[in-house]
Amino acid sequence: MAALWSRTRQKASDEVLIRALYEEHGRALLAYAQRLTGDRSAAEDVVQETLIRAWKHPDALVNGKGSVRGWLLTVARNIVTDRFRARAARPPEVAPSPTNGPVEADHAEAVVDSMMVMEALDRLSPDHREVLLEIYFRGHTVAEAATTLGIPAGTVKSRSHYALKSLRELYTEKPGTAKLVMVKEAAA
Repeated sequence: MAALWSRTRQKASDEVLIRALYEEHGRALLAYAQRLTGDRSAAEDVVQETLIRAWKHPDALVNGKGSVRGWLLTVARNIVTDRFRARAARPPEVAPSPTNGPVEADHAEAVVDSMMVMEALDRLSPDHREVLLEIYFRGHTVAEAATTLGIPAGTVKSRSHYALKSLRELYTEKPGTAKLVMVKEAAA
């Protein structure tokens, strides 16, 4: 086998070298890599990378500074260590799932909707706008809104009804405002 490694590096001899290395050391190398990684497919990748490095550096196999198997096992251990360090250097990847949404949701639609609602409120009379602000935005009951505004509860109900009605009429006539109509109906 030493004669095989000492030949000049030719295409045919490279293939023979790798085949001979795999036949003689492949099982031990795979078992060692599998113990280090705990995963059969990762161990196979480590063995393949080890054999590629042996193919690239055939002179390291015949330098007389130790056994071939020892060199191969050391290379395999180094490959596993490098992979472990590379994974530890970057944050773990987490696949998106329905329970694991983005950290910060896109709020562009909410901003557009709120701008449209503010524009709609500006089109109402001040009396109607005040009633809607008290009831829907400040969360007051009809009685609380009546006390705050200094008007009877029946007037609060009436103004609320007519304000919502005018908002619906205003935005059902414009195309592409279905979201705003849904917002108003949800508020009603």
